[in-house]
Amino acid sequence: MTVLGGCQLHELSMEAVAEAAGVGKPVLYTAFSTRAELVSALLDREQRRALDQVLMAMPTDLAGPGPTNAYAATVSAFLGAVLDNPTRWRLMLTVPDSAPSEYRDALRLTRSAVLNQAEQLAQAGIALEPRLAGVDHVLLAHTMLSFAEMLGRLAVNDPQTYPRERLEAYALGAMELVRR
Repeated sequence: MTVLGGCQLHELSMEAVAEAAGVGKPVLYTAFSTRAELVSALLDREQRRALDQVLMAMPTDLAGPGPTNAYAATVSAFLGAVLDNPTRWRLMLTVPDSAPSEYRDALRLTRSAVLNQAEQLAQAGIALEPRLAGVDHVLLAHTMLSFAEMLGRLAVNDPQTYPRERLEAYALGAMELVRR
């Protein structure tokens, strides 16, 4: 994955991967017969790892911290995951034009799974927070997910302008508006 830190997906070559792995090209070709196969395996692996990170960051119970605190903590955990591996998350949040269509389809399915979980959490949060009564839980889930993704894109694309602390403070401030 570190090889992608210095290049775009369409620039990834078998030579660069072999060099980064410390093996010869013939060894790499025994595992992956084509560049497309290598890219597909890399993207599948990173997508699975990203999904695991997102699901681990999402709360399972909102009763203790409350909906707004739970969401702020989730955004913070998500930003931590993004910044711990910006190369992975750049692939997830800013899908390159050179990504295979199968990968784009898989990302849509993964996002749908996360959105489904977010809808359940939004519905639970609305039930716990009287001020949210009447809010559409599906639209709230879309809003929450889009908000987190936008913060993640800012974090990976311009970490100097948008450091983690700034993004977390903004997320907390946004949640404070909900509490009022």
